[in-house]
Amino acid sequence: MSFSSTETAAAVTPAPRVLVADDQRDVLESLRFLLKSEGCEVETASSPRQVLEALEARDFDVALVDLNYARDTTSGQEGLDLLRDVRTLDDALPVVVMTAWSSVEVAVEAMRRGAGDFVEKPWDDNRLIAIVQTQTALGRALRRGQRLETAVEILRGEERPDLIAESAAMRPVLELIARVGPSDANILLTGENGTGKSLAARVLHGVSERQTKPLITVNIGGLSESIFESELFGHVKGAFTDAKSDRVGRFELADGGTLMMDEIANVPPSLQTKLLRVLETGEFERVGSSKTREVDVRIISATNADLDEEIRAGRFRQDLLFRLNTVEIRTPPLRERREDLPLLAAHFLADHARRYRRPARAFDPDAMRALLDHPWPGNVRELSHVVERAVLMSDGAAVQAGALGLRGSAGDVSRIEEMTLEEAERLLIRKALERYGGNVSDAARGLGLSRSALYRRLEKYGL
Repeated sequence: MSFSSTETAAAVTPAPRVLVADDQRDVLESLRFLLKSEGCEVETASSPRQVLEALEARDFDVALVDLNYARDTTSGQEGLDLLRDVRTLDDALPVVVMTAWSSVEVAVEAMRRGAGDFVEKPWDDNRLIAIVQTQTALGRALRRGQRLETAVEILRGEERPDLIAESAAMRPVLELIARVGPSDANILLTGENGTGKSLAARVLHGVSERQTKPLITVNIGGLSESIFESELFGHVKGAFTDAKSDRVGRFELADGGTLMMDEIANVPPSLQTKLLRVLETGEFERVGSSKTREVDVRIISATNADLDEEIRAGRFRQDLLFRLNTVEIRTPPLRERREDLPLLAAHFLADHARRYRRPARAFDPDAMRALLDHPWPGNVRELSHVVERAVLMSDGAAVQAGALGLRGSAGDVSRIEEMTLEEAERLLIRKALERYGGNVSDAARGLGLSRSALYRRLEKYGL
């Protein structure tokens, strides 16, 4: 019954890390010898304070803790208090309690407070090893479940369209992806909003050696400064008012894989130093914890802002840009790759028709002409939403021009009095994007909005 690391062609299972706590040196040494002989990594502590210090310094798979220390030697109360503190610090850590003064009442109370199991001293070696083995497996499963739950929340609803790029404007993008995708180089994706930077990130991850590991995406533009650290680095229970339990951050979720940070220009200046540190060292702490954690993550960033201008304005650190921008890939706007528009429109038509079980199969010639004539300030994302609307509004197999809902520039202003408030707001935002060449930061300033407020409206209106 050994814990020794098992290696297969696919993975290596690390040896369990066990924290053993007791105020008697001979007990600590006996347990250290027993557990090490079974392939465990063992760290010892002789007081509740040392237990908590050890847990703040590193992660363990299981803690084996005595219920009686120097404060009193019979009631088990000091150990029960320690159990409470351990559960507060790390509610996913399995704790096995032990005492020489055992009783049914103390065992029941320990289990009620969250202990995974109970061992009476003197212990039976085989039973103790079996308990530690079981609790290690349960603890690892719980941590995997926490990560999976958070990842599912993040990934739920994400679209995963195919890469459609046959135009001359897209050839440099494809060539760069093929050249740098297999490497670990950090990539900066630039281009207007809606040009497919998130899709390019997924393709880059898909051709890399990290493709079997997670690709985690975070929209920096959608994060307020108050939750930025928690979302990226995670937090521990009680770190702030709403921290009901430990939460894994995006960097931990992406460990071994790729982290895609969209709208990177929106990182608050006060937090750019912390982001720079994790990019340089791979080290960070969860909010509310002093425990340093390490990750191995490839970074892909995206922005539609002019980062050189942001640096000149003092809103973005130059050394942070150097870390992010090993290679820059610019995704061209849809107006520069009109040869791809019929293919993209056909792809979205088939996708949305299948999704909504509608009969739409093709575009009427007038509809295709309208698509080709439209300026597409929202680029590929806007095209997808326009086609989605057309699928819902069409009854026959051919989509008519009227179902697209596109308005000509000349008629926009004359019809504004007939619009709803939301239609008028969408029009004004679209005009601002056209005026500022798709630059969201400039368009937000022109509209008198914050960047985050404009991002919310862009998502709302599919621009």
